[in-house]
Amino acid sequence: MQDTQNSPFGGKGVIGFYPGCSLKGSSSDYSESVLAVAKAFDLELTEITDWNCCGATAAHNMNKELALSLSARILALAEKQGMEEVVVPCAACYNRLTVVQHELNKDAELKQRVVDIIEMPMSGNLQILNVMQMIDKYVAPRLEEKAITPFAHKVACYYGCLLVRPHDILKFDRLEDPQSMDILMKKSGAQPLDWAFKTECCGAGFSVSRTDVVAKLSGNIVKDAADRGAEAIIVACPMCQSNLDMRRPQINEYLRENINIPVLYITQAIGLAVGLSAKEVGLKKLFVPAQFA
Repeated sequence: MQDTQNSPFGGKGVIGFYPGCSLKGSSSDYSESVLAVAKAFDLELTEITDWNCCGATAAHNMNKELALSLSARILALAEKQGMEEVVVPCAACYNRLTVVQHELNKDAELKQRVVDIIEMPMSGNLQILNVMQMIDKYVAPRLEEKAITPFAHKVACYYGCLLVRPHDILKFDRLEDPQSMDILMKKSGAQPLDWAFKTECCGAGFSVSRTDVVAKLSGNIVKDAADRGAEAIIVACPMCQSNLDMRRPQINEYLRENINIPVLYITQAIGLAVGLSAKEVGLKKLFVPAQFA
């Protein structure tokens, strides 16, 4: 548990950590890099005990109250465990938890039905942070001074669909031309590029059922980044990273050219900048290798 009295950031309460399903499986490198960067900046993240799947992008299409209950249980557990804010690195999880908290806070009757389902009280006051908000709040104030090996590369910062939408609820960054990731990467020594596909869809959950669709949508993203001279694509979403990285053979087949730009999580790039090793940030798990590391 975090010693908040002696925290260099003056934080209050326990800072929670919700990894979600992806960070415990196919995107374990994301989890490794988030925790490694947090540790490098003396930030202790406490994983929510007994967490469950948030429902991701599918559950709310099948049963609304069940979908709300899945995310509400996570939020209620975090509150029960003394957390005042929780870091949610996955863009899909961040979207679901934030939207569900908003939906329940505006409808008292619905909230009571969900509380009855999960059999736990829920105040709805938990602060939910995506990975950029965590970095901006706890890392950025000391990032430039700690960037001992600047990430001196041209980067295309890719936000994807869910991190900034729906804007009226998330209220995070600009909808069409977000800048938060660009600003953080610049502080890490990188040169963020202007490009056209910052928030375009990568194909999301069609990765298995319609790989051809993913190849086309993700191919357009990778192609534009390459044409702008990017040396790396920076992401903050496990699904985006998986589609742009793991599906590169299909992407290159669709494009009819071989593009070898690596796709890094923002925490991997920042971790390298502050002197963490490739192993510490899980860099060796990339399908398209980062040759510069």
